[in-house]
Amino acid sequence: MSALAVPKLVSDDRNRLRMLLAEWDPQRESFIPTLAHKNAARRNLMRQRYFETHGEDLVTALDKHVTNEFKRLVDLCTLDPAECDAYLANEATKGSTPSNQILVELACTRSPQQLLLLRAAYHARYKKSLEEDVEHYTTGEFSELLVSLVTSYRYDGDEVNMTLAKAEAKILHEKISERAYNDKDLIRMLATRSKAQIKATLDHYRNEFGNDINKDLKSDPKDEFLSILRTTVKCLTRPEKHFEKVLRLAINRPGTDEGALTRVVVTRAEVDMKLINEEYRRRNGIPLDRAIAKETTGDYEKMLLALLGRSDP
Repeated sequence: MSALAVPKLVSDDRNRLRMLLAEWDPQRESFIPTLAHKNAARRNLMRQRYFETHGEDLVTALDKHVTNEFKRLVDLCTLDPAECDAYLANEATKGSTPSNQILVELACTRSPQQLLLLRAAYHARYKKSLEEDVEHYTTGEFSELLVSLVTSYRYDGDEVNMTLAKAEAKILHEKISERAYNDKDLIRMLATRSKAQIKATLDHYRNEFGNDINKDLKSDPKDEFLSILRTTVKCLTRPEKHFEKVLRLAINRPGTDEGALTRVVVTRAEVDMKLINEEYRRRNGIPLDRAIAKETTGDYEKMLLALLGRSDP
């Protein structure tokens, strides 16, 4: 379900990049397909070979020639996916205001193995554990939920226990009816059950009690913890809807939220961008690439569109 268009591998990308960096101004546009049209595995190999040949990390080399959000876009594209996620997680914990939504997104839309790799990359890059920083920069019910999510290792298969689904749907309804949103059982279910099991539980919740659970979690639209719970549910069950909303809010506002736009395009290009694009078009009546082209310019626009699979921005 990815959108990335990957052409035939250039025979010697590392030397091509060296040439383009040395002659940056006259050949600037040639750099974008060299990097953006590679999948993550090929970009990682290119980075390794560049270091072996030139003794410099490709990320460091590129940073000398790019600025602003285009620099962040290039950096995230060049990093290994687990390093990229670790970088985003660190941004989320270390900003002026910790971004709980991004931490939920990272914890709940990655596979169990990807989340393990994220945590290992975080430890290697920042010399501390992700859960340590999450616990340090969050408090109370937010900390309890987020630490549980980032340390989870869910079963990743399709097998479900329908008896358990019915029982836990009843518990969820009771806790939500009591407004016990930070109840340990509620957090435990969201943080430990497989995505297939959670989907079965929430299907039964809707069939038995008449509402989608996220509707029942809107009793107070201004409650930040309820917002985090709704994001958790959406990321676990319908991630394309979550990412469509992130993109819509990033684009349809005074001054594009380039940080959110970059994050979603880079991390989902090889995963489920086709589904996200379909959801975006259904919800907004315009293809995602056209919406992005209207709100961005220059090399930043070209790189985003290349990652989306459009070769002629």
